[in-house]
Amino acid sequence: EDQVVNGHDEKENNPFAEYMWMENEEDFNRQVEEELQEQEFLDRCFQEMLEEEDQDWFIPSRDLPQGMGQLQQQLNGLSVGDGHSSEDILVRT
Repeated sequence: EDQVVNGHDEKENNPFAEYMWMENEEDFNRQVEEELQEQEFLDRCFQEMLEEEDQDWFIPSRDLPQGMGQLQQQLNGLSVGDGHSSEDILVRT
């Protein structure tokens, strides 16, 4: 059976292989920093896109003056009709 010493197989060539990135730490840091900047840029672009989209949509609670929201709710509750069913109207025509 293989013996495991310090979390590594005894036959493994370089027990410090997972730490080899430290040899090129500056390159690694630059790469990670570029990825973070790219992600931040994408997040900022996405947020700007959402804000632009919000400006294009008509939102009564935001875009109507105070008091108009209540009027809008009252209008939404109204229905059009004169008490006759659609069948009565068809029969008369």
